[in-house]
Amino acid sequence: MVQFLVFIAFTAFVAYYASRQLRKDDLRSKDGYFLGGRSLTGVVIAGSMLLTNISTEHLIGMNGSAYKNGAIIIAWEVTSAIALVIAALYFIPRYLKMGLTTIPEFLEKRFDGLTRTLINLLLIVSIISTLLPIVLYTGAINIESIFGISELLGISQGEGLWLTVVVVGCIGAVYAIFGGLKMVAHTDTINGFGLLIAGLLVPILALWDIGDGNLLNGLSKVYQHAPEKFNVVSRETSVGPGSRDAILPFSVLFTGLVINQLYFWAMHQSIIQRALGAVSLKEAQKGLLFTGLFKILMPIVIVLPGIIGFYYFGDQLYGDQDTVYPELLKKVLPLWMTGFFVAVIMGAILSTFNSALNSAATLFSVGIYKRYINRAATDNRLVNIGKLTSAILAIGAIAIAPFVANAPDGLYQLLQQLNGIFFIPMATVIIAGFLFPRVSAIGAKAGLIFGLLFYILVYMVFAIDLHFVHVWGIEFILNIIVMHAVSIAYPPKKTFSIQDVGVVEMTQWKYAKPMGIALTVVTILIYILLGNV
Repeated sequence: MVQFLVFIAFTAFVAYYASRQLRKDDLRSKDGYFLGGRSLTGVVIAGSMLLTNISTEHLIGMNGSAYKNGAIIIAWEVTSAIALVIAALYFIPRYLKMGLTTIPEFLEKRFDGLTRTLINLLLIVSIISTLLPIVLYTGAINIESIFGISELLGISQGEGLWLTVVVVGCIGAVYAIFGGLKMVAHTDTINGFGLLIAGLLVPILALWDIGDGNLLNGLSKVYQHAPEKFNVVSRETSVGPGSRDAILPFSVLFTGLVINQLYFWAMHQSIIQRALGAVSLKEAQKGLLFTGLFKILMPIVIVLPGIIGFYYFGDQLYGDQDTVYPELLKKVLPLWMTGFFVAVIMGAILSTFNSALNSAATLFSVGIYKRYINRAATDNRLVNIGKLTSAILAIGAIAIAPFVANAPDGLYQLLQQLNGIFFIPMATVIIAGFLFPRVSAIGAKAGLIFGLLFYILVYMVFAIDLHFVHVWGIEFILNIIVMHAVSIAYPPKKTFSIQDVGVVEMTQWKYAKPMGIALTVVTILIYILLGNV
């Protein structure tokens, strides 16, 4: 009963705080609803980006993978810092100068309207088919495991998971539909700090318990129990037999992982939309670089507990690795604190869920509805269409969520494999738009279609013996070649240049470059220091 009261109290506080922040805002305008009125500061952007990214697929999926495979999974996190540095120093100044609401708007300016529409549709499909269902399902696992919803209601565990998915999905939809981006950002900030505190408490309390009141002694015991789990450099094969079952071979950090990270942090609508809503370039850069700092620290929350789980449980949960984190929570957290933790978990689920809904609604309303269905649509009409879109997509995600169960390599690995279908082709088109002026609109579309077919055929149909991240790298290179080849036959019809539309103040943050260098150096040092454990 105590944990339920704590859960309800914290959840109600977050909703009350965010509602008060919005009481004077105009949510009927396009910028007000979709971009938070372009008023977001660096701290809010960083908190929102972090919590949009870190959700239950990380807490459960990455800790589950770390439990079974060790710290090699850390690469998904720490290499994000370098991508965020590039986003802060190269991409966001150009986005803000153009006054973009969505990334596909750039593609219309650079190529043509059809390229923008294709990317819009792919983004929406990727959000509803991969991200949202996995976020909902992993959240349901955590809540069911801690609260025992099925036991309380006298129903089967499968029915308990279904019910939790529906309830969480509906609450997330309400946030996204009625609050817009600013509501999402403010709830993210509070929940983000809550997640950081609660997430840190899990390894701290566990190590305190293991070390009999001494954290360093506890860490030493965990290390001595399985030192190989702390090695961040994987010796797994990435080419040939066994490569398809490998988790994250070290060599893939230099091929497809680079492109994936750059796309996710510099081009993915649901992430970069926070920075697009910045009050100035200075605040946008602060938000991106602070996020980079948090990503370097996040393995303490989403990798270390998994390794601690191996100390407690041994290999008895290898067949069900996604239950490790919930089991660890029940073992180390006081009863009252589990209520707070589940409230924060709920916040993390809602953050990623409603952020993705808001982004998908933005893409459809601005990129498809206004362009093809009602060119004369007012801002108020676009906002209403965005709300309707959010509701429809939420229902679709809730329906798909239970079908992602039983992923053999864990839910986080499944998410990354599915993302490859969409992320790399879209990244190629956007990167080509900035770096290769000779690529034409027809060339861009040819590369996009080729990339989609290449990944599906090579990795999923023919199932060649190659790690899926390497497939991303090869796909990226081939996409660029296809784009240039087609563009020779169909050259660009116009010359593109970025124009400053004067939407926000464009003075750079004076510490942007020094902090960017520092984050890059720290990332490299992590691999030097932990690469031979």
